[in-house]
Amino acid sequence: MSDSKLPRFTRLDKFDPHRKDFVCQHEAAANPPITAEAEALFQQALALVSYEKWSEDRNYAKAAQLYEQARKLGHWKAQFNLAGLYLQGLGVEQDPEKAIELTEDLMRKGVPAAWDNMGTMYMGGIGSLKQDATVAYAFWQKAADMGSMASQTYIGKKLLGNHDEPPSFWGNRAIGLKMLECAFAQGSGQAAFELGVTLSVIDEDYPRALRALHQGTRLGSERSANYLRGAFSRGTPLVSGTVDKSRADRYNALGDALYHNPDLRFPNLDKVLPLPPAPLPQWDMSEPKTLIDAAKAVVPGISSPPQAPAPSSQRTSQLEGAKRGLLSAHTRVDARDLTAPGRRWN
Repeated sequence: MSDSKLPRFTRLDKFDPHRKDFVCQHEAAANPPITAEAEALFQQALALVSYEKWSEDRNYAKAAQLYEQARKLGHWKAQFNLAGLYLQGLGVEQDPEKAIELTEDLMRKGVPAAWDNMGTMYMGGIGSLKQDATVAYAFWQKAADMGSMASQTYIGKKLLGNHDEPPSFWGNRAIGLKMLECAFAQGSGQAAFELGVTLSVIDEDYPRALRALHQGTRLGSERSANYLRGAFSRGTPLVSGTVDKSRADRYNALGDALYHNPDLRFPNLDKVLPLPPAPLPQWDMSEPKTLIDAAKAVVPGISSPPQAPAPSSQRTSQLEGAKRGLLSAHTRVDARDLTAPGRRWN
């Protein structure tokens, strides 16, 4: 295949921040189906590099082997994560070109997240790709239209301004909100956070904002949990001016758990932390883990992942480094914001 026909060189429409319409597409409708056999291999790989493990206890080499086996069975998430390992040299020899090739293969298969990731690679100038923000935004725009939650969230946030100040933001709020709503409807915790904040701060639509941020917490958004912790601690207009330390403490516990393990989701959140006016169930917050466990999904026949051990003195510096926003070792590197943790599929 000639270089000009490689997916990385696809000719795309230039990013249009002033587009007049946006049709919401969901990436689940575009992604290839996953077999039970491939999924079992994928879950084994995820367990080996779980956030619940200390970094030195994660087995990236074995995970890479399992990802490769799952990839050969058509598991697109495994291939996506394998590309991340090649990009960072975890468990395999670092090979950015291999990461690009794996991403391109997923692009050919119509995976929206792969088009989003190619944009990120262009923004970061990964491997042989020349750093080019114009090309990156074109790929993100394409990915958003295909259904990529990540691209819909990123571009949607960028369009929320009341005027243009590129590249920080543009004034196209109607379309920005449509993109965020679309990503939120797909289950994006990050979109829930961005939507909740703008509805609260700009629109002062506090009931809708509160529901979005609560749902963001359920979907694994640490920032949503922390935002609500602050709102209930201070009694802001978002929560009708009511100071509620008990609710603040519970959101704080959830946010802390998500900081340590961004893969957590809380489908049973309302059982332990319903929105007002529903009363809070009694809970002993001296053991926050019981609250976290109750909010998590219960999967019959599958034991809970091991919990990270309490920090020892020799590991304190490792934790402090993570708290300063360094990239987590087994996440997707997002060149759009290199100070923030990336994301891997789970």
